[in-house]
Amino acid sequence: MGIADDAVEIRARGWRTLASLHGLIDAALEKDLTAQVGLSVVEYTLLDALNRQDGWHMRMAQLARATALSPSATTRLVTRLEDRNLLSRVLCADDRRGIYTELTPVGHELYQKAKPIHDATLERVLKQAEEQPELAPLARILHEFSAA
Repeated sequence: MGIADDAVEIRARGWRTLASLHGLIDAALEKDLTAQVGLSVVEYTLLDALNRQDGWHMRMAQLARATALSPSATTRLVTRLEDRNLLSRVLCADDRRGIYTELTPVGHELYQKAKPIHDATLERVLKQAEEQPELAPLARILHEFSAA
């Protein structure tokens, strides 16, 4: 195996480790958020993105980037959350083609209930991952990053 092959394998191993840790975190978050507040991970992610706007709203393209979804999947997600009265859409005053999305009071309240569950689950899973030799280095970095 040449140097180039070694570099490719190192990157591939890093990617597999990241994917494995992501899968553990995602599964635990999905289970806890769904069971305790009726939100999926991607629904929580969207509410979190809107909440971090501190009273402002976001365009659909911004939400698509925040949730890592396609534009059409983002629209379907927004529609589902709008049907649950968790967010609302507002026409852009400057550009009538633009649509903004913002949290409703009900959405903000649900987000406030979900955030401690999300944070506790993330903390628990990262601590568990730190005990697995293959995940420990990456888990420690994420754990330190999330605590900052």
